[in-house]
Amino acid sequence: MQTQSKNDERWNLVLARDANADGQFVYAVKSTGVFCRPSCPSRRPRRENVEFFNSPALAQEAGFRSCHRCVPTRPNLQRQMVEAACRYLDDHLESTVTLEALSRHVGVSPFYFQRLFKRTLGISPRQYQQAQRANRFKNALRDDRRITDAIYEAGYSSSSRAYDNISGQLGMTPSAFRRNGHGTVIRYSILSTQLGKLLIATTERGLCAVRFGHRETAMISELRREFRAAAISRDDQALRPFAQQVEGLLHSATATTARIPLDIQGTAFQQQVWNKLREIPRGETRSYAEIANAIGRPAAVRAVASACASNPVALVVPCHRVVQKNGSLAGYRWGVKRKAALLESEQAGSRRARAV
Repeated sequence: MQTQSKNDERWNLVLARDANADGQFVYAVKSTGVFCRPSCPSRRPRRENVEFFNSPALAQEAGFRSCHRCVPTRPNLQRQMVEAACRYLDDHLESTVTLEALSRHVGVSPFYFQRLFKRTLGISPRQYQQAQRANRFKNALRDDRRITDAIYEAGYSSSSRAYDNISGQLGMTPSAFRRNGHGTVIRYSILSTQLGKLLIATTERGLCAVRFGHRETAMISELRREFRAAAISRDDQALRPFAQQVEGLLHSATATTARIPLDIQGTAFQQQVWNKLREIPRGETRSYAEIANAIGRPAAVRAVASACASNPVALVVPCHRVVQKNGSLAGYRWGVKRKAALLESEQAGSRRARAV
């Protein structure tokens, strides 16, 4: 069953002529005896005539011969260019690498390379370098190095540039991150909903946590463990505007998350996934594979599922709208029963809105 599902995903990549799948597998056509890359421009065969192999060598062992158009036995030059560019960026984190310099390094035009890089990794070369700097910076902070030392070791030319580029990655100032939220003020409130207790928490920048639970004491303890050095207090009155917005996501067919400010931590990949989830219309669902395709990473289905599971703000980042390809609900950080109830409520609301 798992093999069949995997082959179905591969067939979709072949139909899409997805160059990102090149190097991951090849497909062979029984009626012609030829095997190809997923991106091969040749006419697509009938599905029943197709067999998949993890490598060209395995296809050759099975008696198939290499396609003369896409030459699957030849190294994937495009992927090699992107890998070479990544190595170059990693080696030059201390300086800003221009697109012109990077494309010259791999021997293609800037316009072509910008599109190739983003199609392969889902982010631009600049975003890649920023993410790598941020990761190096966070690792240096965790090693108890001074903030100024960590800034320059990570490749930032000044503290102001580091703070600007990292703020979206850390979700708080670098000093607060280093001290597990020390100096950060977090206020929270707990609502009673038809799906159980709902905790919302904010920093001065926006929502940092929205999570379901059963017992208030357990929810508060979890929040304190996550931000163990922050100043945390309950403030139902101050958070009432946020509470109304979040409650609206439970009850209103026209509620939107677009104007709800967030202060959440995540890797560049997680942020990509979470941003894409916020684009799923209320009352609709997407599969993990569809989200992976939408961010330009069709092979990263499991990573997408992991990003959904690590979502810190339920409802606002609607990870409950992501299901398996066959429509089954799979897992949900706050329980599959809640996921089913949320989807049923949203879909019923959409049907009522269309009927009016």
